[in-house]
Amino acid sequence: MNKFKKFQAISVIAVLLMMMSSLVGCGTKNDTAQTNQTAVQPKEQTITDQAGRKVTIPTNVKKVYYTSPIGQIMVYVLAPDKMAGWTMQLSDNEKKYILAKYRDLPYLGGMQMNAKINTEELVKAKPDLIFNVGPDPINDQTISQSDKLQQQLNIPVVVVDGDTENTEKALTFMGKILESEDKAKEISAYCNKTMAEVLKATKNIPAEQRVKVYYAEGPKGLATEPKGSSHAQLLDILNITNVAECPNNGGGGMSNVSLEQVLSWNPDVILSWGADRGGGYNIILSSPDWKNINAVKNGKVYEIPNYPFNWFDRPPSISRFLGLKWLTATLYPDYYKVDMVQETKQFYKLFYHIDITDADAKNLLGSSLH
Repeated sequence: MNKFKKFQAISVIAVLLMMMSSLVGCGTKNDTAQTNQTAVQPKEQTITDQAGRKVTIPTNVKKVYYTSPIGQIMVYVLAPDKMAGWTMQLSDNEKKYILAKYRDLPYLGGMQMNAKINTEELVKAKPDLIFNVGPDPINDQTISQSDKLQQQLNIPVVVVDGDTENTEKALTFMGKILESEDKAKEISAYCNKTMAEVLKATKNIPAEQRVKVYYAEGPKGLATEPKGSSHAQLLDILNITNVAECPNNGGGGMSNVSLEQVLSWNPDVILSWGADRGGGYNIILSSPDWKNINAVKNGKVYEIPNYPFNWFDRPPSISRFLGLKWLTATLYPDYYKVDMVQETKQFYKLFYHIDITDADAKNLLGSSLH
């Protein structure tokens, strides 16, 4: 090789080495930049909850709790793996419709209906935050309660609006915190579609064809909810005549009434709890004291589906969206024609993450199945 060709070869090698060095250097800088970016990612974020409170929570939320079954059910629907426990003690009938891996989560209590949270066990469970979700509108008491609980446990408490008509906002808000935005969108779409369907089906029903309903609570069926109660909200949404004329007891509800009052209201339909949850369904059907009420005479006494969570009330949760379909189809079958067996199976798959059989669905629908 002459000197010129040798010089050329050496020059090419040198250039190649310089290019390789440059590429390696760039890669190192990029890797360093990514490492630094990861390193400085904040561990906490400050959010504004639905009460307008500023709350600092972890950026990556791994486990949560809730003050009520309403919040518990929303978390079960959106992100069950992040549940710290149950606010209610599940019966065998309820467990049947809960995925096995979640059935034995600890019972930690709640703050609704005079219940108490087991604060010692809750602290041991180490949730990243607590959702405070109630059936009534957010008010000063909600804020005070949340602040007090947060100070007591040193765990962030996030207020969420539990009103049925604000479900989409609540789902979007919680979905973002739980990193379940896609599930929240899917559930919101179902809820919006359901609301539109039932309102369309019921808006043009003539006044003379609108049924009069009594919601029977308690072991004798002699507690109820008047118009405007958060516990009877489905009746208000569907513009169903609620016959109860009694005081509204607010958050806890369950206004006591007499049999004489129910007889004077003479409802076309009675919605009742079943005996297995301490309700008066069997008494209403069998007692001669109730036999002259139109609902009883005409076979229009319906046990409210209850597993794993009630479709109508107690708790007044996101399960109400199946309740809206059930109530409309039960009271107005000529105006709203749906296959409730298939609707129930679809809902349980989408919301509760389980497949149920036709027989299961028919058992849940019980006395209301046409």
